[in-house]
Amino acid sequence: MITAVQMEQLRAWFAERLPSDVYESLDSVTADREEITVVGVIPADESVKAFRERTREQRIEVAREAEELYRRKVAWGVRAGEETTLFTHLAVPVMTRLRQSERQVLDTLVAGGVARSRADALAWCVRLVGRNTDEWLTELRDCLDQVQRVRAQGPDVSEGSDSRKSGSE
Repeated sequence: MITAVQMEQLRAWFAERLPSDVYESLDSVTADREEITVVGVIPADESVKAFRERTREQRIEVAREAEELYRRKVAWGVRAGEETTLFTHLAVPVMTRLRQSERQVLDTLVAGGVARSRADALAWCVRLVGRNTDEWLTELRDCLDQVQRVRAQGPDVSEGSDSRKSGSE
């Protein structure tokens, strides 16, 4: 998991490297183990399609550098008003083991036409949980950041000190 400090460093890295005429402002930079997603605000009078074409080469250049440095793919998006549009972004397969009662939930969503497959149903469930528990997930992420800060301040266990050794040899 990426800490809040690392996320700020990532955001600063993109803000520094993106030419000033790409976005009106940088809206968000998010990341996980596979992908970094950069979203910026575009002028109200510019279409998403026009923006995508106008900035393609600049975004590719920055993405190549980021992918080499961070070892993650870079996806781009724009926010125009209240609407956010993402360009080519990853859909990563995730393997999970589900009990029958859990599979029945997915199968009900498929049978009800909510999803086309169990995979779509699972993605739908994850989106629903994310939307309805955003405050709780934010608090959990903040706590994980705090755990990482405390760990970083702890003793250096990599120096090979072994507390089982006695001083008399």
